[in-house]
Amino acid sequence: MTPSQQVKPEKPVLGIGTRGSPLALAQAHETRDRLLRAHPGLREDQIAIRVIKTTGDQIQDRALAEAGGKGLFTKEIEDALLSGEIDLAVHSMKDMPTALPAGLMMGAYLPREDVRDVLLAIEPMNLAEIPQAATVGTASLRRKAFLLARRPDLKVVTFRGNVQTRLRKLAAGDVAATFLAMAGLNRLKIAPPGMRVLQTDEMLPAVAQGAIGIECRQGDARVMAYLKPLDDAATRMRVEAERALLAVLDGSCRTPIAALAELDGVGMRLRGAIARPDGSELIEIERRGNARDGVSMGQDAGAELKSRIGPDFFKE
Repeated sequence: MTPSQQVKPEKPVLGIGTRGSPLALAQAHETRDRLLRAHPGLREDQIAIRVIKTTGDQIQDRALAEAGGKGLFTKEIEDALLSGEIDLAVHSMKDMPTALPAGLMMGAYLPREDVRDVLLAIEPMNLAEIPQAATVGTASLRRKAFLLARRPDLKVVTFRGNVQTRLRKLAAGDVAATFLAMAGLNRLKIAPPGMRVLQTDEMLPAVAQGAIGIECRQGDARVMAYLKPLDDAATRMRVEAERALLAVLDGSCRTPIAALAELDGVGMRLRGAIARPDGSELIEIERRGNARDGVSMGQDAGAELKSRIGPDFFKE
């Protein structure tokens, strides 16, 4: 066969952009599998998963708050989406800034995973059982502040890396304990022996924790048609309420903020909390109302929290 007779590879019907961590890839593959189930005429070889290295992935020696916050995990992927290099982007919603770039939208939310945090140690323990004055590792200002609010005796150090990296550091004795998200462990099908799941009244989760969002271009009717059957209405209502609270507070990776919206039929319970970075003050709030009013509930709760703090609240 001459070069002119060779068959050119078929252009993918859909290009999915993702970070390259094991968890990010698991989320991209879950998205692909849901697309295939929702559209029987779509073949696996027609969906291309493209790994895009983000600035946040390249920073491993310091907390993201010191380097610029949440957008570090999304900018390069969103640039590829805007330029047409990919058709959709798969994100952990807790990493997403509240304001999206012009021209982009959240096309779908997959059903939400377990929202809870996990305390991981050599042997399972709760927050009260962590040894006195022990060192705990986390890269999350929320986890650090909320932990110190309950255990001011502990020393908290920056602990970056994916799930596997953190497990290795724990086994090496670098810290007495660390935190992980239960959603990530479930998606990776990992159940470390020293884990203890923390209930949400012990550690309120990050905004949108456990939720996968799929971003696409506004007005891209072709891609939106593929995404429509994937969108989980309950997850969308919950995440939008939580992100509305966060937006009022101008929250980012530099801000210890937590929120969780839960549905009960047509009702919604929304809890939010903010803390000083050193844990010396913790303010909690709750709202209840109709789920369809979730965004306004979030905005109202965020406004009250904002009114209760001074301009230097988030300074250590």
